[in-house]
Amino acid sequence: MPNPTVTCNTTMGSFTVEVYLDSMPVTASNFLDLANTGFYNGIHFHRVIDGFMLQFGCPLAKDPKSSRAGTGGPQPGTEFTIPGGKTVKRSAPEGCIPDEFTQKFSNEPLTLSMANTGQANSGGSQFFINTVHNDFLDHWRSDLSESQHPVFGKVISGNETIMKISKTRCNANDCPLTPVKMESVVVN
Repeated sequence: MPNPTVTCNTTMGSFTVEVYLDSMPVTASNFLDLANTGFYNGIHFHRVIDGFMLQFGCPLAKDPKSSRAGTGGPQPGTEFTIPGGKTVKRSAPEGCIPDEFTQKFSNEPLTLSMANTGQANSGGSQFFINTVHNDFLDHWRSDLSESQHPVFGKVISGNETIMKISKTRCNANDCPLTPVKMESVVVN
């Protein structure tokens, strides 16, 4: 069975992602569950750094000017199911999921990677799209950085939208001056 794809429709265009459900079941199922419930609809990209990445998925970024954007996550205590029928519960008080450091997928251009605080098991709803090869973020590369981010998908079409968003002018906090909103995230 092929991996699911997700179409992301933004105010700057659309892109489609393959989600690695076959090899990253916890992280991918979390993302798919949030997409299926409409969690991501109406959220703005809150951090855009040209030549690095685009970060998205904080519910506080429904307000594009929120000073707390980048600090939120999914509802604590909610659950989702992974292939095989096991249920995973998002932790309290932040709604975080367990780290899934099982595959050595590098943070290559156009890959989706789980954002976190740098602490163990601190990922939730936020992810970033690499616009360059950020191998120093690879979870098995502790020789380069303490930051560890598992890759769980890749943009398979709409690359031009990603590059257009990456060129958005931003303020000193890397927040786009003209908000870029995710209108809908649709599991195909």
